[in-house]
Amino acid sequence: MLALVISSDSATGLSIAELAEPQAASNEALVSVQATSLNRGELRLLSIRPNGWIPGQDIVGVVERAAAEGSGPAVGARVAALVDQAGWAERVAVPTDRLAVLPDGVSFASAATLPVAGTTALRTLRHGGDLAGQQVLITGASGAVGRFQIQLAREQGASVTAIAAARHARDLRDLGAEQVVESIELAEGPFSLITESVGGVSLAHAIERVAPGGTIVMFGSSSGELTPIGFRQFVPGHEGARLQNFAYYTSGSGIGEDIASLLALVAAGRLETRVALSIPWTDIAHALDVLRQRSLSGKAVITITG
Repeated sequence: MLALVISSDSATGLSIAELAEPQAASNEALVSVQATSLNRGELRLLSIRPNGWIPGQDIVGVVERAAAEGSGPAVGARVAALVDQAGWAERVAVPTDRLAVLPDGVSFASAATLPVAGTTALRTLRHGGDLAGQQVLITGASGAVGRFQIQLAREQGASVTAIAAARHARDLRDLGAEQVVESIELAEGPFSLITESVGGVSLAHAIERVAPGGTIVMFGSSSGELTPIGFRQFVPGHEGARLQNFAYYTSGSGIGEDIASLLALVAAGRLETRVALSIPWTDIAHALDVLRQRSLSGKAVITITG
């Protein structure tokens, strides 16, 4: 089969290579990949993984061979999945508990935006418990995760304040943000849940705005800055508040169930996905450049073509 692999001999750092077919375990289905979407975390992986490594976490496609032990969808089912690696390939073996069947009417491209970004949004919000009537603050709100967090928090009855550049304000209000401000310093708290993906000064200001007993969930650090944190930042006024770090790969089981729940919301018209760019995998270099420039309002989807 063909796959995109890291290659130091290529000007782009990636090349399409012929590799052996994946060998599926008894609890894994073999999926013929139709599309994948890009995530910012993959930019770092591309810089640290060795030659021959296959990137790719978000996949959508068709079950080519069902799991031998009988679990999961049947041959021919349209599916979405989150894998740890090797998704940028014509075929991939996927544990069936990481698979979800696409509802009728949900396209491959739309579904490809969900696995990493959607489950991250869903699981970070769970750290806030019952969000009905709660005040939620979302930093980095114009990114893919932030856009899903806004919608899911509003779906659960929260009042959402989003931090994003002014050009995104109307869009994010349409998604359900009650307030959109350009800087976290302008956000009026306190907030019972803050999802924080910027780090540095942004995280320091988040601590100043968290309610007593509230939670700040850190799931990224796009600024690349460190944040000095001490006891005095929490006392007085933020007693009992908790800092929680989040990484999807340590966030527990049930990935397939969570993707299925997100797909159901999409099918019902209650969760918007946005494909900002869709190109074949032969143009991966362009897609990565656009991702690095942060010029997309939505996700970049890569179609896998033979």
